[in-house]
Amino acid sequence: MSNMLLPLAAMVAVAAPAAAQTGDLAAVQRHLGDVQSMTAAFTQTDRNGQVLTGTLTLKKPGKVRFQYQKGVPLLIVGDGKALTFVDYSVNQVQRWPIGNSPLGVLLDPSRDISRYAKVVPSPNPAVLSVEAYDPKHPEYGRTTLVFARNAAAPGGLMLQGWAALDSQGNRTTIRLSDQKFNVPVSNDAFRWTDPRRRGRTG
Repeated sequence: MSNMLLPLAAMVAVAAPAAAQTGDLAAVQRHLGDVQSMTAAFTQTDRNGQVLTGTLTLKKPGKVRFQYQKGVPLLIVGDGKALTFVDYSVNQVQRWPIGNSPLGVLLDPSRDISRYAKVVPSPNPAVLSVEAYDPKHPEYGRTTLVFARNAAAPGGLMLQGWAALDSQGNRTTIRLSDQKFNVPVSNDAFRWTDPRRRGRTG
């Protein structure tokens, strides 16, 4: 599976000093607090190397939509309370609390990431990677957010994507492009058609 994280050199780099860790985590917290909405194109790669593309729409608190490319019968929508995974090919719907998902760090602006996140050392000073992991809930998996330092972006950081590792060791990588921050997003963007009942929407 393709890995969006840093080269092997980053894995053996000396741990970042505590002061740098604190400053970088504060920058990420600032970015997450400054971003109230976002749209972007995404490329998703799963553990088997399968690549899907689509459009990401995000609005805080808790609203997100992964609209996959034409012909892919999948949809992921967050309505502020739960994430819903819809597979229209088999008329299946699954829901789970947003706080339990790897996306929780992006969708909940009230979370203090310094309590459960750490900076991943990088040989490239223009890149900042942060791994979020809750040791009290290992079943939530690990999420590594990757940012490019960019003075014009919210909090001075441009979210490039993330890698999510679930409790079974399955890694999914999301790469973003054409990011637009704090643009108007209608709540209608997070409605969806329930395949189990014609005409019902979430």
